[in-house]
Amino acid sequence: MEQFDLDVERVIGIIKNRKCRTVGLQFPEGLKRRAPGIAGDIEEKTGALVIISGNPCFGACDIDTVLAGRVDVLFHFGHAGMGKLDNVVFIEARSNIDVVPVVRKALALLKTDRIGLITTVQHVHKLDDACAVLREHGEKCVVGTGDGRVAYPGQVLGCNFTSARVDCEEILYIGSGIFHPLGVAIATGKRVIAADPYLDRAVEVAPEKFLRKRGGYIARAMDAAVFGIIVSTKSGQNRMELAMRLKEMAEKHGKKGFIIEMELVTPEQLLAFQADAYVNTACPRITIDDAQRFHAPVLTPHEFESALGERGCEKIEMDEIFQDQ
Repeated sequence: MEQFDLDVERVIGIIKNRKCRTVGLQFPEGLKRRAPGIAGDIEEKTGALVIISGNPCFGACDIDTVLAGRVDVLFHFGHAGMGKLDNVVFIEARSNIDVVPVVRKALALLKTDRIGLITTVQHVHKLDDACAVLREHGEKCVVGTGDGRVAYPGQVLGCNFTSARVDCEEILYIGSGIFHPLGVAIATGKRVIAADPYLDRAVEVAPEKFLRKRGGYIARAMDAAVFGIIVSTKSGQNRMELAMRLKEMAEKHGKKGFIIEMELVTPEQLLAFQADAYVNTACPRITIDDAQRFHAPVLTPHEFESALGERGCEKIEMDEIFQDQ
């Protein structure tokens, strides 16, 4: 059985009800292998022409707007929506895996009795199960509500940890990967346990090494004379006003700053600009995930302020994109 429910029958039902003749499909990298099979199933059962987006997809902020403009409906898989888009339907790809066993393993690592509970959209429907396990063992379970970019209570994004800012003593993250729980640990300053139901493993998140590395990038950028300020053309990531403020800040400190607008930010694309350092206002994960691949330091807006002396270096913060940005 597939680990993620892509709800193909619902997709087919929507296409038939709307009498769509052209259909777009957009998948994150981890689900693209299922695209040809789903496209074939849709065409066979509806008679519609299906076009698969081959572009990278990193979140609900990253809609293939060109494809959406060419089809009657675009189905975006793997993410929860960030507001209503006329002809875009979000298929969240909920996970079928049972989270209870790994939550039981995490109990041994919890030290207090008031636990904040967070996850990604793939597991939000399992939060009640996780809370039940915690309560069985005398823990109080706290599930927060995020801002308008977050679709569900307890859900965190790679760029938004607002649902983790709750009145609790520790936080339990359910899901795969380390980026989300690491970001939550830094954003909240609280102890975080990451429980991975796919690996059946629970570990305490240790942000110290990561913070030292980020401090190193700030130190390297302090002597930079020229900063490239990166802005994304993706509507859900575009922070041009922030970029303009950062440019003014650079100039106030006698530095040169130029704004680079890009759709896809890669180390190869930045090579030609030859800036001493860069500031990323696009997807915050770019700064972290690809840090070692860039030829020059790439800072978050907060780190840029530290490099210029506008704020101290003692407290490094994660970059987040909020509802009002």
